[in-house]
Order: sequence, then C-alpha cells, then structure tokens
Amino acid sequence: EVQLVESGGGLVQPGGSLRLSCAASGFSFSSHAMSWVRQAPGKGLEWVSTISDSTSYADSVKGRFTISRDNAKKTLYLQMNSLRPEDTAVYYCQLAGNSGTRGQGTLVTVSS
Repeated sequence: EVQLVESGGGLVQPGGSLRLSCAASGFSFSSHAMSWVRQAPGKGLEWVSTISDSTSYADSVKGRFTISRDNAKKTLYLQMNSLRPEDTAVYYCQLAGNSGTRGQGTLVTVSS
C-alpha cells in the first residue's frame, strides 16, 4: 500500500524559506516519478513540481522552489525560497499523475 507522509510546513514571513519532506513507503520509491501539488484556501488543486529523470516546475514557482529526492531514504523534498503570501496552501506529495496517492498534506502559511 502506498503511504506518503508530508512534513515541514508552518508559518513563515514573506521572503522566507521552508523545506518540505515527504516520507514514502509501500512501493518502489526510486522507480517512480514524484510530484508536489498544493491547494490554496478556497481554490482547486495546483500542480507545483515533478521529478523524474529531470525536474519541472509551475511558472508560479520556477526559480524559487527546488524539488529533490533521496532514494536511499525514500524521501521527496521541496525547498521553497522567496516565499510569497500566494504560496499559502496545503502541500501534498503524490506519485506523478496519480492523485489518489496523495498524503495528508502539510500546511504552509506565508504571512507577516
């Protein structure tokens, strides 16, 4: 059974940084592309980034966020820099293209 557990969210001031983590279990982590998605209050789900053999980013986060993975630790990361109030959202990790595998999410609040 696929299990994904996100952590690392919190309250941060505009311009600040956070690093999210996603601990994976129940599947062959290194064999799968992984994604981060987010849902802002009152809005729909938004794709943020995917890592496979390469990385890709939504225009809204390009240059500020970095996705990475540690296959030995079965962990996915999202380094978020230069955070903006509009980055406030619940962040989820999932197997790329498979929304049914999302974890419980971690809340990121960007506010002064």
